[in-house]
Parts: sequence; C-alpha cells; structure tokens
Amino acid sequence: MTEEKGERIAKRLARAGLCSRREAERWIEMGRVSVNGKTLDSPACVVGPGDIVIVDGKPLAEPEKTRLWRYHKPAGLVTTHKDPEGRPTVFEHLPDGMPRVISVGRLDLNSEGLLLLTNDGELARKLELPSNAWLRRYRVRVHGEVSEDALARLENGITIDGMAYGPISATLDRRQGANAWLSVSLREGKNREIRRVMDFLGWPVSRLIRVSYGPFQLGTLEEGAADEVAGKVLREQMGEGKAVLRPKVENKPAGEREKEQRVAAKARKAKLADDKRAASAKKAKPDANRRRSS
Repeated sequence: MTEEKGERIAKRLARAGLCSRREAERWIEMGRVSVNGKTLDSPACVVGPGDIVIVDGKPLAEPEKTRLWRYHKPAGLVTTHKDPEGRPTVFEHLPDGMPRVISVGRLDLNSEGLLLLTNDGELARKLELPSNAWLRRYRVRVHGEVSEDALARLENGITIDGMAYGPISATLDRRQGANAWLSVSLREGKNREIRRVMDFLGWPVSRLIRVSYGPFQLGTLEEGAADEVAGKVLREQMGEGKAVLRPKVENKPAGEREKEQRVAAKARKAKLADDKRAASAKKAKPDANRRRSS
C-alpha cells in the first residue's frame, strides 16, 4: 500500500463507479475489499497505481474517463441498485448498452423526470454537495386550493416537525379543476422535501417531475431514455475537473425579496382573473347567438 502518494481507498472505489465513498467505507467494514492480498478493516488506507485492489474477489479495473448521462426516470422505479422490498429499480430498466453507473442524488418511487447518472462516484459526490448550490427545478401538481401568499412565504424557508427547510421558490402556473400546477425551485433537496412541504400546507402532491438539475435540462428526452452529456460540456461545468462551479446567487435583502414576490403574486392573480373573464365572455357569446337565431 502506498502511504505517501495516491488516494484514499474509498475515493478509489468511488472513482471506479462501484459505489459512493460512504458505501465504500461500509464495504470495507464488511471485509469485501483487500489491497495487495490483505483484507482491509478500515478505510484509512491510501493506494497508488501499483497496488492491487480486490473487491468481492474481483480485481478493480482502472477507472475509465468520467462520463455523465441525463436519464428520464419514469414513475414507479426506485433509485437504488437493489431494493430489499423487491420493487423495480432504475438500474434494472436502463437502456441497453449503459455501463455500470450510479445516480446523482435520488428521485423517490413516484417522482419522475431528470435523473443524472455517472460512472464516477467522486463526480456524483461533488454534484450532490449542498455547497454547490445548484438549482433543481420541478413541475408539481397538487390537490387543493393553492394560496399564492403561502407560496411566496416559502422563499423565507419553513420548519416542519423540527426539520428546517431552506428557501423554496414556488409559483402557481395554472389551476385545473380541484388541482393546480406549480413551478418549484430549490437548492437543498432534502429527502421528500417538496412532498412534505406541500402536505404541510394542505396540498398533497399527485405528480412531481424534475425538469432540471443545475445547467442540465430534461428537455424533450423521452421517458426511460438516457442521453450522454458531451465531454466538453461536462468539463466546462466542472471547471476542467476542479471544483464544481457555483452559480451566481443573488443576495437581496429579505424585505426587497418579499416586495418583489408580492408584486409578482398580484400580477399573476390579475392575469388569472383576466383569463377567467375572457373565458366567461367566450362562453357567453355562443349562447347569445343561439338565442338570437331562435
């Protein structure tokens, strides 16, 4: 084992696309990893190019070039390699020809839309870091009478059952009978965050679609399809393999943000009222014509 130069064994496994760093540490504790014939019992090990790493009895291949895919996850699949409940997984339903990959974050069973996949666990870890502040955008259908004032207040964050959630940008796009479609954006992405927040407000989520993750868009990618991100685009977004580039975050005073939100909410409310009046007038016109003809 190389003690001075090289990289931590957990990082080496992650870069090979086998697992995340955290999972690698668990594998080591389980005795699944050996280096130069010695089974490891601690992740405090540095390996170099000349070291022979064995995982589950198989030699660890040299890491391939880092690759990233956009995948359109359908609802009904869990984002895990093996589900203890036997439910169908994302990785069992990937298109033919895909190499072994891991996901960047997760989408829960009933959520759909953009899921990033990579063959490099270290890249996945970087893209998931909250400090990168990459914006995730969603289209969300909820049931109930949505209050735009309540949506605007989410910009200041919310605490539910002791769990603090950061700022959430949410706007009402349209009403559809007893349902409503929202556009929701956040940078944190805690487990089931949108569903929990909307449930707390009294609007259960009936559909949730992620449409973007940072600069990567779902676009017109068909459900169940995967499309590789060009190497040049990936290098540009990753700053030539260094730290993940952080988007510019506006630091406006809370009072100014709230004022902008109130103005925007008022404008949306006025537009909805105009659309409703226009729809009523359009409906009334044929009725009047029928009365004249009779």
